[in-house]
Amino acid sequence: MDTERFTELVAGLAGTDREGAGRATEAVLSTLAEHLTRGEAADVLERLPAELQPYLHTPGPAQRFGVAEFVRRVADREGVDPSTAERHAAAVLIVLRQGIGDDEFADLTAQLPREYGPLLSGRSAMDPAEAFLARVAQRAGTSVEQAGRLTSAVLETLAQRIAPGDAADLAAQLPVALQEPLRRGAATPDHRMRMTDFVIRVAERAGLDLEDAVRGIPAVVAVLRDDVGDEFFDVTVQLPAEYRTLFERPGTRARR
Repeated sequence: MDTERFTELVAGLAGTDREGAGRATEAVLSTLAEHLTRGEAADVLERLPAELQPYLHTPGPAQRFGVAEFVRRVADREGVDPSTAERHAAAVLIVLRQGIGDDEFADLTAQLPREYGPLLSGRSAMDPAEAFLARVAQRAGTSVEQAGRLTSAVLETLAQRIAPGDAADLAAQLPVALQEPLRRGAATPDHRMRMTDFVIRVAERAGLDLEDAVRGIPAVVAVLRDDVGDEFFDVTVQLPAEYRTLFERPGTRARR
């Protein structure tokens, strides 16, 4: 794949022009280079067009950092907001996979933590956090802004209640912008939290009254279930039966 085709594909996936795609490609590859050892970068570099190879040079030792820091560095280099940087990063990595081949891309991704999943799979480009929140807003009958507060509150409180490993697995399936509430919750676990306390904490964090929280939580849960599939089942099986009123699909109990 030559540079022109690489840039063209990034522009299409990222929803930007060729100039913007060029900046995104430089920012993402330069940030990726900071995370890789020289040997890891060299294997990728050999398969890139000559014009893109300088971006992957690694002048110092590998810096291992999380996906939120990756997105922050890309945003700083591009001069864009983190949401845009996340979408651009995913687009560049999708095209990078095509450019270097599945085997080499697998070797590359093996060096990155699981939380990079949304970028590496392309989810952050094809189904960004804004789309997730729009689905929550539609189900809850509220604004996207309020859906954002509600989603953050539910994720943080859920992470307190479930096992840390399950919270990490769930985070790996969600856009980067939605991972931070899960990390916050996992850092302050409360594995015996009752369902009533769960609702109270969500209401407090989202700035809602209890009635609105009870109506809104199932909307977040429904979108989570649709988006992460089996991973969500792994989360819910460890919760007591009292949570079913919040976590089951509408009409599930009636069919039993």
